[in-house]
Amino acid sequence: MPGFAAVPVALALCAGLLTGPAVAEPRDGCRAGPSGCYGLYTYGYSLGLHPFTSPHAVRAQLTDHFWLFPVSGGCPSRIRAGARCELLGGNPVEVEYIGNDFFQINTLPGHQLGRGMHIRFAFSRTLGFHTLTVRAWQDRPSDCTGEVFCNGVNSAFAWGTWRVLAQTLRLSAYAA
Repeated sequence: MPGFAAVPVALALCAGLLTGPAVAEPRDGCRAGPSGCYGLYTYGYSLGLHPFTSPHAVRAQLTDHFWLFPVSGGCPSRIRAGARCELLGGNPVEVEYIGNDFFQINTLPGHQLGRGMHIRFAFSRTLGFHTLTVRAWQDRPSDCTGEVFCNGVNSAFAWGTWRVLAQTLRLSAYAA
């Protein structure tokens, strides 16, 4: 029966979420990307049709005008790789990378969601339609990662926050 073997795996995953995370050491290499790390969420948002705007231009629009970021808090208007600042609510982050069509932040000690959460904002275009993909992962599970309610609330908050960002970029991409 196709898919039958996936049921025990899914149940095991759910059981792990309900019992809480085991104490784990941070994974090496999580700064570079989510492979082999503790995945949290991946959300995709349409930024609309912008046939004459590159993904690089949309990324630059945001990193050069960071006040467009819905939780920019005390961060400077223009962010650079290696910079540290506090997002809304006193949540410290480091700008890990700024690439041609993406940027990535890392939560620092004192952040409400704990340290070591990486969030990558990637921009792409297909046939003139732009997309924002937001992906989050951690170096190690946190107390919240294993709590269904906490993880659900944080994921829902992230989805809504990044949706606001996408709506903002949908309009500001015309100026990019």
